[in-house]
Amino acid sequence: MNALTFAEYGRAARRTDLKRDTEPSLSFPLLGLFGETGSLLSEVKKKQRDPVAYIGYEESVLEELGDALWYLNALADRASLTLSDLAINLDCNLVDWNSARSEELTFATAELAPDAPSGGPSSAFEQSSLRLASEVGLLMTDYRAGRFDQNRSALKGRLIAVLRSLRDAAHEAGLSLESAARANMLKIADRWPRERVYPALFDEAFPETEQLPRNLIVTFEEFEHHGKTVSRMTRNDVPIGDPLTDNRAEDDHYRFHDVFHLAHAAHLGWSPTLRGLLRAKRKSDPIVDEVEDGARAILIEEGIATWIFNHAQRLALFDGLTSLDYGLLKSVRQFVQGYEAEHCPLWLWEEAILQGYEVFRSVCLHRGGQVGIDLVERKIWFIEP
Repeated sequence: MNALTFAEYGRAARRTDLKRDTEPSLSFPLLGLFGETGSLLSEVKKKQRDPVAYIGYEESVLEELGDALWYLNALADRASLTLSDLAINLDCNLVDWNSARSEELTFATAELAPDAPSGGPSSAFEQSSLRLASEVGLLMTDYRAGRFDQNRSALKGRLIAVLRSLRDAAHEAGLSLESAARANMLKIADRWPRERVYPALFDEAFPETEQLPRNLIVTFEEFEHHGKTVSRMTRNDVPIGDPLTDNRAEDDHYRFHDVFHLAHAAHLGWSPTLRGLLRAKRKSDPIVDEVEDGARAILIEEGIATWIFNHAQRLALFDGLTSLDYGLLKSVRQFVQGYEAEHCPLWLWEEAILQGYEVFRSVCLHRGGQVGIDLVERKIWFIEP
């Protein structure tokens, strides 16, 4: 693996700064850096509170360090600086200040030598995290006081101090700043790629009879049955699955939730629930049939649909949203860990969820209608009844 330079990371992070042109001030990245520093301290607190039971500590710290580095890069960029400008002076005093730029400066050259061969947080990690929080606090205070308005060197000095504290905190955590930067770049590509390339469909190599239909139009109808409002999904007037109610005292239209499975199929090429309903299980491979298309996978997809729906209800069923919270998408990824859908990038999950809810809102509004999916074009659409 080639050594990662500060310039390479800076360019990758800059491409995903969607607010760079609309919010050129330092306020947005400052708030972000402040928030990520608080999140890092929260991880320290969790580890102190329950050192044995807290799982995923190192991964969480790595992510928080990477996110803080991203906001630091955004701050430097808005100040017409680069991470390389900061890193070259990381261990310098004012008397040996270096104003030269180095595109080849690597993270490795700025790292501290490990104290011990084994990783893991040292006893000093808490103090280094607090020093980071202190430096970010001083940066925020000076900005609010207007001390950077006519003093770019003062701002540069503060940003260098934050980068130094980030480097030191990573070291005391038994990690490297480069590993945090690389993890952040993977997160960027997973969530905000430069180019969206759809992955191959999971059943592409299977017989056509074991594939999800590449084109499908189903009809949702609503009717009353024994005093309950029921939804039925049909294909060419043939029922698909059983009629559904909301299974809840309040009317929340969850009886139409098969729309979500259709959206999963359309965008992700994955829906064990729909595959079961259409009798398109991949029986030619017993392991795939049991694991990927089996009852547990179906329960996982149903669980995802229910969990997201509970979240969506608090947000007007995502009406008007063009993006979803990263935490929600990350939790969905954790739901499907160990299954083929784990390999779907987060941007694709976001696309499937938002498009699925757009169609779901239309079905609820018209209390039925037709829904079409195209797995080749990766789209789902609604046709009014």
